[in-house]
Amino acid sequence: MIKSVMVMNTQGKPRLAKFYDFQPVEKQQELIRSVFGVLCGRADNVSNFVEADSIFGPGTRLVYKHFATLYFVFIFDSSENELAMLDLIQVFVETLDKCFKNLHTILDEIIFGGQVLETSSIEVIKAVEEISKLESASNAIALVSKSVSGWRSR
Repeated sequence: MIKSVMVMNTQGKPRLAKFYDFQPVEKQQELIRSVFGVLCGRADNVSNFVEADSIFGPGTRLVYKHFATLYFVFIFDSSENELAMLDLIQVFVETLDKCFKNLHTILDEIIFGGQVLETSSIEVIKAVEEISKLESASNAIALVSKSVSGWRSR
């Protein structure tokens, strides 16, 4: 199971932090700081896989990719494959590159409840575009409804 997904800049400021098991806000902030502490001290030529037992508990691994000024980090337990997680980061980044609309929506199309839903960037983009169309249609209906109710009250 995936325990958390984090995107943070090279100064440690989180741009996205999603936890798939409940963590109080204070604990989330502590975990983000701990992950950044591990990442910022690593050389560029070392493995992208890190044992995260001391941060997230026994059997926990962390995989990350460093792109430009951002770290993309997935924390997961032993039921997940490390290389598959590294590939999933790549899918997430490629999808964001093609469709930078709603970071959370994109992530929710890839991972839900700590389980991988989709590994195809193309399918994720299709789903996000469909959600955007539905949201636009819903907003249009709400505007029309508001206009009609305002007209009736005259």
